[in-house]
Amino acid sequence: MRGGAADLPPIRHNDYSPLIPPALGGWDPELPVSVIIPARGGQHRLDLVLAALAAQTYPDHLMEVIVVDDGSEPPLRLPEIVPADTRIVRADPSRWGISHAVNTGAALARGRILQRLDADMVVCREHIEALARWHHLAGYLVTIGAKRFVEEPVLTAARVHEGVRAGSLGSVLDLAGALPSSTEQTISRTDGLRASRNPYHVCTGPTVSMRREIFEAVGGLDPAVLRGEDTEFAYRLAAHGVVFVPDMAAQAAHLGLPAQRRDRDRAVRLVAPYLAHRVPLRRDLRKDRGRHWLVPYVEVVIAADGPAEPVREAVGAALDGSLGDVIVTLVAPWSRLADDRPAPDDPLFDLRLLREHFAHDERVRFADEVSPTPAPIPFRYAGPVSVPLGRDSLERMIARMQEDRSGRLVVDLGGAGVATLDRTEALGRARLLGAGHTGGTGGTGGTADANAADRADRVAASIEATHGVRRGERAEFWPVKASGARVSGGSSRPAGAPVSSEGGAPGAGASVPGRVAGPVPAALPPSSQGPPSSGAPASGQAPEQVSGPPESPARSRPRSREGRPSLLGRLRTALKN
Repeated sequence: MRGGAADLPPIRHNDYSPLIPPALGGWDPELPVSVIIPARGGQHRLDLVLAALAAQTYPDHLMEVIVVDDGSEPPLRLPEIVPADTRIVRADPSRWGISHAVNTGAALARGRILQRLDADMVVCREHIEALARWHHLAGYLVTIGAKRFVEEPVLTAARVHEGVRAGSLGSVLDLAGALPSSTEQTISRTDGLRASRNPYHVCTGPTVSMRREIFEAVGGLDPAVLRGEDTEFAYRLAAHGVVFVPDMAAQAAHLGLPAQRRDRDRAVRLVAPYLAHRVPLRRDLRKDRGRHWLVPYVEVVIAADGPAEPVREAVGAALDGSLGDVIVTLVAPWSRLADDRPAPDDPLFDLRLLREHFAHDERVRFADEVSPTPAPIPFRYAGPVSVPLGRDSLERMIARMQEDRSGRLVVDLGGAGVATLDRTEALGRARLLGAGHTGGTGGTGGTADANAADRADRVAASIEATHGVRRGERAEFWPVKASGARVSGGSSRPAGAPVSSEGGAPGAGASVPGRVAGPVPAALPPSSQGPPSSGAPASGQAPEQVSGPPESPARSRPRSREGRPSLLGRLRTALKN
């Protein structure tokens, strides 16, 4: 996967223009391709699909076809006209669905390239070649074939094979009268997805291919997703950092009209709950307030190896912000906590308190170290414990990153250090390009620190090249009060306390951050660094305002940390009365 990747020109976002594929018929393929066809019933359509695959320009000795029968009754059979290396396997009957069938085929496949093809897609003779040629250039691409919808004609498999082998899919199917797919329209509108903000949207499954390493790295398709499984899988591919490449030379015709044409409302309703839980970028599907979702929108990383109280305040601020779709990862040597009786002077006393305090909160998890990427969570934040998040800091930071789809935002917090928000997609791309891999055999002490610093620099340089890095100032994301006094981010403010902004407008009075001139540390320690991002910000909300003027010191009363009058204040009141 890493071989040759560093020598390729950098691909900015999804603009794969620097990659020039070889001309069809003018190159020598080397990588074996496994075509995986999930199927349930539809024997006649499958016969036509296999007949077209038997006429491909891709070399026979480099192509195998695996048809996965997902419980057809009667069972599917191989017709007379098929590619040389074709077989039918039965999916495990204890599971069912397209995802299970595709995963079954992938587990049995021998090819370096996995090509998924639906059992009702009749392809042109160059289809496999057109998509596979890109994978000979780079290992982190996902290629997408063209697709049009046609009414199923009365055809024989022999007629399809003859027409496709002669080089004319249009001679056997009415492509001129075909219904264009919405994905092709989106591809055309976004310059072949080069200008698409979320190219995974069009990767809908009927014909898509990738290197085996990519498929396995993201865990294949999710059998628990019974509707919209292709979109959910494509989202995880995007978070992994891949580049989506549609190739309209890979023509194909879908036999029959799309299900959305028959009952669009029902189709949308069937998909919505699956995507709402698993695709955080679909903010339109997460409008229910107070809900907890399977995949959060932001991971907040907090170093928990210090005093317990500031950590508790930082966690409270993260969970009580205007963006509630958050999970907190507390990083500390938790594995050192034994269950035996602690000593009176236990050096891990604060860690034990924190573990018990958050052990039963599903929004908080424990880790000994920060993972390389929070995928499939699209954003990761990290900052010093001494500066808890403001009420709408995360929303402000994500909104700033979305302006140019930058991969990292670094906010200067003055003497407290920096806060960092990363886009998971950008971190994933850096890893695919080899920037996140350890050089040498590692070491201890200073050697390990040097390796980590070098890796951080390489990740930062990669993110700058592929997605861009921005810098910002604290006042823009931790707004100051109207009086001009900066809101403290320290332990004097109760966790989650509202923060006001100047003028009521996000970022009012703050300078617009510019681009980073040089590399930014990419793997800062949890106390100062944060992770990735890759989605649309939540719906904008006006920052909370502090109502009324602040109390003068002479009239203010002592108050407890929870905001109630302190014991001393109540005694003074009682004495006055």
